[in-house]
Formats: sequence, C-alpha cells, structure tokens
Amino acid sequence: MKTIQSRLKRFFEDFYLVFTLIFLYAPIAVMMVLSFNSSKSRSQWGGFTFEWYRHMFESAAIMDALYNTLLIAFLSALIATVLGTVAAIGVNGMKKLPQTLFMGLNNIPMLNSDIVTGISLMLMFIAFGISLGFKTILLAHITFNVPYVMLSVLPKLKQTSRYAYEAAMDLGAGPVQAFFKVVFPDILPGVISGFLMAFTMSLDDFIITHFTRGAGINTLSTLIYSEVRRGIKPSMYALSTVIFTTVLALLLITNFAPAKAPKEDRREGRQTSFGTAFRRTAMIGAAFLVCIGVGYTSFRHFASTHSDELFVYNWGEYIDESVIAQFEEETGIHVTYDLFDTNEEMYPVIEAGAIQYDAVCPSDYMIQRMAENELLAELNYDNIPNAANIGEEYFTRSEEFDPGNLYAVPYCWGTVGILYNSRRLEELGISPPTGWADLWDPRYRGEILMQDSVRDAFMVALKRLGYSMNSTDEAELREARDLLLAQKPLVQAYVVDQVRDKMLNGEAAVGVIYSGELLYLQEEAEALGLDYELTYVIPTEGTNIWIDSWVIPYNARNKENAEKWINFLCRPDIAKKNFEYITYATPNAAAFALLAPAYRENTQVFPDVSSLVNSEVYRYLGTEADDLYGALWKEIKAQ
Repeated sequence: MKTIQSRLKRFFEDFYLVFTLIFLYAPIAVMMVLSFNSSKSRSQWGGFTFEWYRHMFESAAIMDALYNTLLIAFLSALIATVLGTVAAIGVNGMKKLPQTLFMGLNNIPMLNSDIVTGISLMLMFIAFGISLGFKTILLAHITFNVPYVMLSVLPKLKQTSRYAYEAAMDLGAGPVQAFFKVVFPDILPGVISGFLMAFTMSLDDFIITHFTRGAGINTLSTLIYSEVRRGIKPSMYALSTVIFTTVLALLLITNFAPAKAPKEDRREGRQTSFGTAFRRTAMIGAAFLVCIGVGYTSFRHFASTHSDELFVYNWGEYIDESVIAQFEEETGIHVTYDLFDTNEEMYPVIEAGAIQYDAVCPSDYMIQRMAENELLAELNYDNIPNAANIGEEYFTRSEEFDPGNLYAVPYCWGTVGILYNSRRLEELGISPPTGWADLWDPRYRGEILMQDSVRDAFMVALKRLGYSMNSTDEAELREARDLLLAQKPLVQAYVVDQVRDKMLNGEAAVGVIYSGELLYLQEEAEALGLDYELTYVIPTEGTNIWIDSWVIPYNARNKENAEKWINFLCRPDIAKKNFEYITYATPNAAAFALLAPAYRENTQVFPDVSSLVNSEVYRYLGTEADDLYGALWKEIKAQ
C-alpha cells in the first residue's frame, strides 16, 4: 500500500513539474518554431526558412533597438550600482531613526507605479529644457535602478563587522585600502546582485523608456510594443529566439560546466577545479567581449555627426526603407526615423515640444486638430514642386480638414470596408455582404470582426442609421451606442491589425478592415495556396475615406529639409515604389500612371472617389465630443 502511495505521489510530483515546464516554455517553443516559418501567418506553415533571421540582421530598426537596449542597461546598471553602493554605505552609518526615514523614502519609487515615475521624469526634463533622447532615458533608468541596488547592498553591509574595518585602520591601512581589502569583499555578492537586478530591470523596462525617449531612440521593449500594436513581424520572433538561446548558453556555461577532481594549489593553499576555472574564464571572456563591443559601438555611435539632418515621425511599415536610403544618398541629409502607433500617441509628443520632429504623417482629423491648436507650420509649395503630381480630387477632399491646403500634402488614402471569406459564407448559407446593415444579421453570430477603435466602430453604426460619421449630436450617438450593443453578441472580437491573421486563417466570415490591407492579404493567401477567396466591399451606406498626409510641426528645426523630404516622396518613381511596398493607395496621379494594369484596374484598392456617395473624411470634433464618444465606447466594451 505504501509503495502504491509513494508511486502515486511521485507521479503527481513529476506531472506537476512537467506541466509547469510546459506552461512556461511552450510559448517560447512556439515562437522559436514561428521564427523558421516562411509564412507570416501564425497558424499556417509555409515551409522552413532562415529568411526572418536575415531580415533581423538587415533591419536597422532592430539592430539599433538592440544596441540601445544593451548600452542603456549596461551603463545605467553600472552607474546605479556605484551610486547605490555609496548611498547604502552612507545609510548604514546613520542612526536608527534617520536610517528608517531614509529607507522609507528609498522604497517609495519601488512601490510607486511606473507610469507615474515615467510621466514625472518626462515633465521634469521638459521643465528644465532638456530635449528627450538617449541621455534622458539613461538618467531615468539610473534614477529607477538606484533604490534596487541599495536594497541589495544594505543587508550585506549589516552582516559585516565594523571592527574588522577599524582593525585594518589600526594596522596602518588607509580608509580606501581598508574598505577595498576588508569591507568590499564581504559586500561583493550584494553589489553583484544589485548590478544584475538593475541590468534586468533596465533591460525589461517599457513604461519609463516610453515617456523619456526622444526622436530616433527605440529599445527592444518600445519596438516590440509598437510591432505588436501593428501586428508583429516574424523577424521579431527571430530576435527573441536569438536572445533566448544566448541567455540559455550563458546559463549552461555558468551552471553546467564540466568539473574534474579538485587539485591543491600548494602555493595558495586553496582548492581549485577545472570546472571552476572554466566557468570563471568563460564569464570573464564574455564580460570582456561585451565591454569591447559596447565601447566600440558607443564610440562609432557618438563619433558620427551629421551637419544636415531630418527628423521624421511616421507610422510603422509605412515606407519602403530603401526610399530613406535613396533620399539620404541623393540629398546628403541624414534621416532619423521614428515610429508611432496611433494619432493619439503622436499628438502629445508634438504638443509637448520636447521632441522636435521635422516631418510627421498624421491622419485627416488629427491634422485639423493640430492646425487648430497652432502646432503646424505653413508649407512653402515653391520648395515642393512635385506636389503638382497629387490628384486634384485628393487636395479637394483635404480641404475638409485643411482649408486652403496650407499645412498638408496627401501621402496615402483609402477606405474602410468589409472583408469577407467566400468559402465561409457558402458554409453558412449567407450571400456576400453589401452594406453595414449586414453586420447585424443574426446568422453571422460569432463570425464578425469589428475594429477596436471608437471612431471606426461608431462610424459603422452611424452610417447604418443614415447619420454623419462626424456627428456630435448626443441623441444620435446614444442611438449608435444602442445599435452597437445590440450587435455585440454577434461579434467574435474587437481587433485592430489582428483582423488580418484571423481572416487569413479562416477564423471569421467577415471583418471590418482598411482597404490598404487587401493586396497584402490576397498575395499572402495566394502564396499559402488557400482554397478560398478574400473579397473587399465598400458598404452602400457610405464609409470613411481616410487620408494620411505629411505635415511640418511648428517647432521643426529643419523646415527646408522637411520640404525636400515631402517633395522627394511626391516624385512619381518614389511614390510608385512606396505603393508597391506598403500596398496602400497612392494619391499621386503621376505614380498611378506608372503602376501595372492589375493595380490600376483594381477598384477595391483604387475606387472612383466621385462614386463614393455618402462617404466622408473624419474631422476633429473637439474635446467635449471626444469625451462623449469615449464614455459611450466604454459602456459598449464594459457590457
């Protein structure tokens, strides 16, 4: 009986251990497998490839983010360790009451919310006129890490005997010599622990970095966050796999190096082993390589100066990277290129003025808001002669949010519509949708993907009701809210870029999507050999015609360079190259004429603007209306 109980106990212990390991490492295993998948889909296997690893090493954004992450983590941890250790020694010498008070103050930053710390540091830098950038992230990380170092060093200091230090002084040692010969060896484990903790905290931090970074500065955390918001690229799986395997290799070197029988070092009177020596050599060698690499890349990073610069702020995956390189080569202007995820994220950055961008690419309604709040500089069209290539109808549409076309030059445009899976509709016995009203058909239960965006969701409901999508009438908006609540049981999920993968994988029948995603989805479906068609339809009730345009902020330091940039992007060959990369419709008439007939004749991507009856451009509705929309949207999401 005891044997059976013992076996059962051992079985459950092993089962629990295996279950825990699977729970911890299965996601990492999936990520590693996806890093070798030739398809961008997360559920369709397209074959084995090393392509994403090549993309990772060729991506300037990823390599810069990796470099910034390691450099900031290393420097901030090193400086915080020195400051924290010195502070811990000072606190340890205090009397009990002031020591207690000081430690209470030291613990507040650790207990405080990261977002409060990040915002307060950002406001402090702005108040003192310090431009956000690499130095502000470094200062913020040092500030953030010092309390953790103190918390690691203080317990070791309390374990040391002050009499040993005094005895060393009595024997003729100086204060510095006595400290490093007597005290420091005793507290070294705490110092190392504090350094490692500070390094790890800095490596993983997102919130504080997000609020204190400047133009062109990304770390892995901020880059991955922005990628996830847009739909993460497989090259990020490759990067994560490399980081994981590197850490695993270091752990194996540290903990599982082969050990031989110890031999006596007679001169020192100590016991050493081959395994210990191997581990020490490996770790010293790794540290040496890291220091050399950080030092060399830092020298190259800070030694490179550019007399002619341009700071660009754009959406992710919204330009062919070769276009940036070509602009730099042709003009000699160095481009610092930074990304934002939403208009709402971009706006406070420009409004605060701590980061001075020269060219920004917002959407229609946000351009209106920026102009009304005097955040934009008027364009000098004498410096942008290629703007004549933009179709007149797009400048006419732009008048709705930029009267007189004073501030903005159209860059990309499109519509919001319904993407449907033809095979899934056949299985459900439903005819293809033609309008927004079809999204309330009860036969679509669990098959609808709606945009997780307040304006886009309300646009669908308002257009179905026959109202303007720019309505500020409270009664109309509450009617739209009720309509969205009635639809909610039919909705599978509210998503943003995830609609692409879900529709590509056949997980839903219909999804609200931007027209620019269509070509990518159709090409990916063809590459995967899918046996169903993805079709896009513009609803009969009308929809949103969106226009993203280039503008120049009021505080731009390189306005003429920004106008050269806009002029370059309006060149027909450059606009054509951009379209073929991002697949979002170009308003450039001269570039449109250069496209292949298959593109020009695709009325889903390039519909006749004049035929889009009842369609509108989003306008900025003011703070009061934005608050009303936001409150009603919270009611919908909460139920």
